[in-house]
Amino acid sequence: MNRADFPLLKQDIIYLDNGATSLKPKCVIDKMNDYYANYSANAHRGDYDLSFKVDQEYEQTRELVKEFINAKCLEEIVFTSGTTESLNMIINGFFGNLLEAGDEVLITTSEHASNVLPWFRLVKKLGIKVNYIPLDSNYYVTMENVKKSITDKTKVISLAGITNVIGDIRPIKEITKYAHDHNIFVVIDGAQMVPHVKTDVTDLDIDFLAFSGHKMCGPTGVGVLYGKKELLEHLEPINLGGGMNESFDSPDTVYLKPLPTRLEAGTPNIAGVIGLGEAIRYLNKIGFENIVKEEHNLRKYLIDKLLPLKHIDIINIESDSGIVAFNVNNIFSQDVAYYLNKYNICVRAGNHCAKILKSSVGVTNTVRVSLYFYNTYEEIDNLVELLSDYDKIVREMI
Repeated sequence: MNRADFPLLKQDIIYLDNGATSLKPKCVIDKMNDYYANYSANAHRGDYDLSFKVDQEYEQTRELVKEFINAKCLEEIVFTSGTTESLNMIINGFFGNLLEAGDEVLITTSEHASNVLPWFRLVKKLGIKVNYIPLDSNYYVTMENVKKSITDKTKVISLAGITNVIGDIRPIKEITKYAHDHNIFVVIDGAQMVPHVKTDVTDLDIDFLAFSGHKMCGPTGVGVLYGKKELLEHLEPINLGGGMNESFDSPDTVYLKPLPTRLEAGTPNIAGVIGLGEAIRYLNKIGFENIVKEEHNLRKYLIDKLLPLKHIDIINIESDSGIVAFNVNNIFSQDVAYYLNKYNICVRAGNHCAKILKSSVGVTNTVRVSLYFYNTYEEIDNLVELLSDYDKIVREMI
């Protein structure tokens, strides 16, 4: 599906690591090259035509993002370097000034490090508590477990919309409704969700959302922080510098610009933002209903092919996303990845930045295949053929 759009796929390679980063279509590459070649001025700085062109393209992407996630206004869209920076800004800049000792934050053991470590910092800094919503037998989050985990001290629920190892799709709309009925904020790590399913922040009633461009056919080094405007007004900027201030003469006379500019200090990743805009146009053209359908079919095909292999232990058989995590009996996950690499197949191996998940699934490392719409059934056949011969894997690892 749309494979001709991706220059990298002209190589003899099978790319199955889309959870780490997706490939970039030619239109995104060309859009960024056009900026560098033809109007490579700064944004929001110059009073000349080239700079006006940059401003137009930059702010047009903000409009595209707003429509893409159905935010209510442009002030709710802040450009960052990626999901990690967005989550750190939310957690430190907003909740770091709101939470108090004894307040509770609920996460799960399957969260990415970017949605764990900043909260751990607030545990040390403020004395808050981080507790875990239990996962069910499939390692899913259920509403029943969410409700059982909430106490009168719970102030925040912070979850991935889709996790990067189990690949489960969380019931975000139901969680936000129940949380808001109990005056609890909801933060969503959308790194794996926004590229794969249509995300409507107004319908889901999310308070804060973070996602990255590079996992959705866009460039690296650019991401989005979405927050409800009334909440962003209280988010203290983590970075201070040029572009985000109105004036300053002394420590007592510092005046910041309005949203979203006051949260975008310094020269931004202009080419990245422009590339993100083109990636959104590209995904919109394909249509998320087509993306979801293709990923679902590819994953089912892969699972059906792997299940008969007795030496393969699939961690997340029932997951609804394009992520499949597994292990080969008695072979270290990285060794399996090295073996597949000999045949130009790219997969991820390790703990996938979800280091505390081992307490729930009982294994530390897995091989992860993460599919996107441009993968094919033939690629899956090649993967499964290599995995089907256990003796061959062992022999080539010696």
